[in-house]
Amino acid sequence: MGQLEKETKNWYVIHTYSGYENKVKTNIEQRVETMNMKDQIFQILVPTEEELEYKDGKKRIVQKMIFPGYVLVEMVITDESWFVVRNTPGVTGFVGFGNTPSPLDEQEVHSIMQRMGMEEPVPRVDYEVGTRVRVVRGPFQNFEGDIEAINPEGGKLWITIS
Repeated sequence: MGQLEKETKNWYVIHTYSGYENKVKTNIEQRVETMNMKDQIFQILVPTEEELEYKDGKKRIVQKMIFPGYVLVEMVITDESWFVVRNTPGVTGFVGFGNTPSPLDEQEVHSIMQRMGMEEPVPRVDYEVGTRVRVVRGPFQNFEGDIEAINPEGGKLWITIS
């Protein structure tokens, strides 16, 4: 590995097995605690955002991974801190060139943080204008029509029924 002594803390991206992001976060937090690395490893984030989902006619808010398979770690890179994170179960490596982790740019981190802290959840729209759909409830139940317009904020579709 060589000498990685950099005394500034930065955000780094680690690659994990897909679906193990939260487990990796918990494992790193436990290792930081037991190996007394609080002065070198500070925050671990699994980037998620809230999304509105419509299922069975009901609206609900779900947490959606922004970058599946990746976890962000704020840390000072030293041989010891690199070893602790790299050898955490579920971690496959750091994102970077060769064995050298590449820190995230401050603007990238700010953008991710803003996306995570959005006040209004972003609705998921599985439809496109022109798609043929069937009405599932209401006075036009079982009629088919073409989507003319979509209002994702209101969760509504405008349909032309012939």
